[in-house]
Amino acid sequence: MAKTRREARAQRHMRVRKNVSGTPAKPRLCVFRSNVHIYAQLVDDSTGTTITAAGSVEKALREDLKGNGGTVEAAKKVGALLAKRAGEKGIEVAVFDRAGYLYHGRVAALADAAREAGLKC
Repeated sequence: MAKTRREARAQRHMRVRKNVSGTPAKPRLCVFRSNVHIYAQLVDDSTGTTITAAGSVEKALREDLKGNGGTVEAAKKVGALLAKRAGEKGIEVAVFDRAGYLYHGRVAALADAAREAGLKC
């Protein structure tokens, strides 16, 4: 029986999450991608808390972005902002969780921008 795209992505995400987990010293960088925006957060799975987050819906980023936040440029700015906020909290290393999305386009741009801004993931 055919699955929807959402069900297939959720299945891929659960398959990855069996092996990827975040700790306080090395949190999980989780990405969520919608048609219009992109979000990223650093999660400590041992306590189930979000350490820091960034998204293309934030007022500071929306002023810089022309159009919507669903572009590669928006993903780069979100990745750089997340890495900056992580650095302020003393986090230098993270585990990248692509959440079942292909490592391509906006997801790859976010990860590359976070690495360029100093986050090792």
